[in-house]
Amino acid sequence: MRLRQSRTGNRRAPTGRLGVKRMSESENIAAARDAAPMAQADQRAMDAEDRLRPEFVDKVLDAVDAGDDETARELVAPLHPADVADLIELAARDERQGLVKALAGIVDADVLAEMNEHVREALIEALEPEQVADLAGQMETDDAVAILEDLEEHEQQAVLRAMEPDDRAAIEEALTYPEESAGRLMQRDLIAVPEHWKVGQVIDYLRSSDELADDFWEVFVVNPSHHPVGTCKLSTILRSPRSIRIADVMQREQTLIPVDMDQEDVALRFQKYALVSAAVVDGNGRLVGMITVDDIVHIIQEEAGEDVLLLSGAGDGDINEPIGETVRRRLTWLVVNLGTAIIAASVVGLFRGEISRLVVLAVLMPIVAGMGGNAGTQTMAVTVRALATNQLTSSNTQRMIFREFQIALSNGLVLGALIGTGVWMVFGRGDLGMVIALAMLINNLIAGLSGILIPVALEKANVDPAVSSAVFVTMMTDVMGFFSFLGLATLWGLHA
Repeated sequence: MRLRQSRTGNRRAPTGRLGVKRMSESENIAAARDAAPMAQADQRAMDAEDRLRPEFVDKVLDAVDAGDDETARELVAPLHPADVADLIELAARDERQGLVKALAGIVDADVLAEMNEHVREALIEALEPEQVADLAGQMETDDAVAILEDLEEHEQQAVLRAMEPDDRAAIEEALTYPEESAGRLMQRDLIAVPEHWKVGQVIDYLRSSDELADDFWEVFVVNPSHHPVGTCKLSTILRSPRSIRIADVMQREQTLIPVDMDQEDVALRFQKYALVSAAVVDGNGRLVGMITVDDIVHIIQEEAGEDVLLLSGAGDGDINEPIGETVRRRLTWLVVNLGTAIIAASVVGLFRGEISRLVVLAVLMPIVAGMGGNAGTQTMAVTVRALATNQLTSSNTQRMIFREFQIALSNGLVLGALIGTGVWMVFGRGDLGMVIALAMLINNLIAGLSGILIPVALEKANVDPAVSSAVFVTMMTDVMGFFSFLGLATLWGLHA
């Protein structure tokens, strides 16, 4: 089942504090057609990289500030919904509500679906539940769920009560699945036909039914228990004789997605098997929805960016995130890093006497720790990515550990030789050059091993390695970098 266009009958399109109201598709097309020459006569809204020009954004905002809503709508009407969403995001926080109100009839469900979640959440909060329900009813199930799942419980229930029964049932079912699972991501708008049908019956059904999905690339074939038994591409259906059974031309091998599978694992399956769409099945193997590649593109983008940001402790890294949330996310990891820095400093404190006898040690020891941190970060980044993409598994972990050991050994020997020679030439002391060369080698080996062992251990413990790896790797390289260099200097008996 899919979320249908809400029936309005003779009702006036709902408006509210933001002035969001719905125009018919023909009205939108006509408005865009009339406004296009005027917008083009002014100047192109997009630059060579398909980004909104600053001059265009300023012109729209200036028109809104001047109360000239008609000019603002004429400028914005030709834009794609994704570009309209970008325009709203580029406006300052205190300008967005006025902009949305001025663009009444243009800011619709398609625009909201393309909008940044933080910006969308702020706009949705200013709407009445009936308006949110009306907009959600125009969306595909996965987009509607994305909007409702961020609402408070009482707001969510108010919106659901205002929705039509079929739409409400679909969204309530989706909300029962875990967050970031296939159940939240899937569309219920699909084409499924019984396996005993002939190709001609399928074609007639696709042509005659008004309740079909707007966009689809393949037809799912099901048995009487509604279990998927195969799939058939539209091109295959159109090229096959009408008298042939669909079961005789369908592809029996298919990739089925469990409804509770994590969205990251879903994305990996799409990448691995080059899928365009895939059937989603419940615990009993019944067909309950489908996931298409356009949804997966967003997931791949989100997951890749999320891992990079988590490694740095930057949280969501969204420039539209409220400042308070950003401060809280970043400060948490900065406090943890402060703790690891104190531990590293305490190691240095153990060698106060040695440093006082040879002050140059204080000058050189950050080099050892810093280079070890860089090497550890390199290995950690590769490991976290390999774990996320299933390139690193229990089958090849030992081989990868030995590989990283070889890399760390090679890099340590080269870097040790370079820094040792440089120290000897600058300070004229071969013993000091030997100590720092050995310390560089030792810390590079520690960095390489910790860069792979820590993420693997966290993965085994069911902890996201992208979240915690950086803290532990940095602590290891700092502590062992200082300890190896100052410890060797003490054992070597270096003095002024």
